[in-house]
Amino acid sequence: MLAGLLGALAIGLSLGLLGSGGSILTVPVLVYLFGQEEKVAIAGSLAAVGSIALAAAIPYALRRDVDWRNVLWFGIPGMFGTYAGAWVANFISGVAQLALFAAVMLLAAIMMLRRPPHVDPGDSHRHPFKIVADGLGVGALTGIVGVGGGFLIVPALVLLGGMGMRAAVGTSLVIIAMKSGSGFVKYLDVLDRFDLTLDWQVLGIVTAAGILGTFAGNLLSGKIPQSALRRIFAIFLLFMGAWILWRTLPQVI
Repeated sequence: MLAGLLGALAIGLSLGLLGSGGSILTVPVLVYLFGQEEKVAIAGSLAAVGSIALAAAIPYALRRDVDWRNVLWFGIPGMFGTYAGAWVANFISGVAQLALFAAVMLLAAIMMLRRPPHVDPGDSHRHPFKIVADGLGVGALTGIVGVGGGFLIVPALVLLGGMGMRAAVGTSLVIIAMKSGSGFVKYLDVLDRFDLTLDWQVLGIVTAAGILGTFAGNLLSGKIPQSALRRIFAIFLLFMGAWILWRTLPQVI
């Protein structure tokens, strides 16, 4: 239980420090530290990630660092995509979902090792149709493997929405909360089909610890070099993703 609590704090801490990426720890924490079945962990991840992201978005919204137009362009298609991805989970084994999740971890690590996207302040041109398509795609990924997708949403908002990094992070947190809520609703049906149930006590503990970690991360974010922190976290994700893939891939094949 102590290891699980520390893992939950790490989720919120990394989300508060980095603005994205932290939520990808939720599924491994629930599977390996709390011993949950894969589909239960993915459903729980959607609930916890959505709640944590919503709490983390509040300071950004109060500072007006949320672009509500892009929330609609990206978030609503993302909700449909997440719901569809959760429906697809009916036809995929839990082990296969975990293997796909590990591949997403590796992708997240590679994205984090790259330089953050930059847009010229004078270039505010939006690409709404590309944003909608990206929202659907990232949403589907969220529904299948239970990640918030901030590591994909933030670059899309910067490059396709013409947004600054701070506003992109705040906007992505609102979008993550919307998508996660949609996917969680569908996952309740998925769990019922497989005769599985959520452990609400564990879910409450993980969510509360994650929210506390998020606020702590926000307080520390100005005191720790972001570039070094992202590299360290990305390297950790590379090892974790490779380890999960090594454990799950033989069972899938």
